[in-house]
Amino acid sequence: MDIDDKIKEIEEEIQKTPYNKATSHHIGKLKAKISKLKEESIQRKSSGSKGQGFSIKKSGDATAVLVGFPSVGKSTLLNELTNAESKVGAYQFTTLDIIPGVMEYNNAKIQIFDIPGIITGASSGKGRGREILSVARTADLIIVVLDVFNPQHLEVIIRELRNIGIRPNEKKPDVTVHKRRLGGVQLSSTVELTYLDEKTIRSILNEYGIHNASVLIRDDVTIDQFIDALEINRTYIPMVTLLNKVDLVDKNHLTEIKKTIPDFIPISADKDMNIDNLREIIFEKLNLIRVYLKPQGRKADMVDSLIIKKGSTVIDACGKLHREFVKNFRYAKIWGTSVKFPGQKVGPDHVLDDEDVLRVILKK
Repeated sequence: MDIDDKIKEIEEEIQKTPYNKATSHHIGKLKAKISKLKEESIQRKSSGSKGQGFSIKKSGDATAVLVGFPSVGKSTLLNELTNAESKVGAYQFTTLDIIPGVMEYNNAKIQIFDIPGIITGASSGKGRGREILSVARTADLIIVVLDVFNPQHLEVIIRELRNIGIRPNEKKPDVTVHKRRLGGVQLSSTVELTYLDEKTIRSILNEYGIHNASVLIRDDVTIDQFIDALEINRTYIPMVTLLNKVDLVDKNHLTEIKKTIPDFIPISADKDMNIDNLREIIFEKLNLIRVYLKPQGRKADMVDSLIIKKGSTVIDACGKLHREFVKNFRYAKIWGTSVKFPGQKVGPDHVLDDEDVLRVILKK
């Protein structure tokens, strides 16, 4: 029996097992087995695969990747959002390589990749799917593009992304597991656990060969989330869902789709509909902020801003400017919402807000 057959057999057993407190530890053990088998399958197929993979060179302030089935309009959308010239055609698999483009918005340079269309079974290697999806693992944002006549493809795309370890629009579970040589498993939690009990946790840990560890849980995690916390290949990436070609349907059609996909963004790449709004949404989803620089003895440059991630500190901003700013940093002065008064003196760990004005004072 090969790995895929083993996974199918275990999945069938889970479906047949009623979920309750008495069976949760058994289901947890089975799900852990599936997770390990899927990882083993990925490693085997990756090491045994032939052919050249996709090579990308990242640049700019952030990266996003367009993911969707063939012929959903990704190439047209890339051309609308950026200065790229991706081939466009009314037939499947027009894009056979990774096409990069750069979207400039709010002084940010956001690199967007148009990747070949995926198909059902992509995560298992069909249509070079694993190579294609691996590009999404390195992105800061996943942009799913759906055809207005095939919104059901979203379910397939999310499943394929999850199968290679991507967790779209999820946050990393706050679970810490420290392995030890002796002492058994010591469990502590700062929240009440709704989906897990100690027996289930021990069953999952045993499946991973962990018999001595201290476990700290700060989130009310599910069985799947606890397993994710034990795996090293999980990637947590924000995602937006676009419904393309909405110019071809009426409002009733869109209302029906909203019943199953309530948060889609309606666009028409071909007719340039809602593209400006999409640029703003992409910028917001990437959690980027603008910081204006004020060199000593000069006015602040309120035109060209430094683009950094939300939650970045003063020293993070210095690192993006030049390594000498980090090496010779003394203190900084801030004007903006992150400080109590204009020109406040701050240290390297001060967290910046959007549109703060920053002056860095260096050692002489």
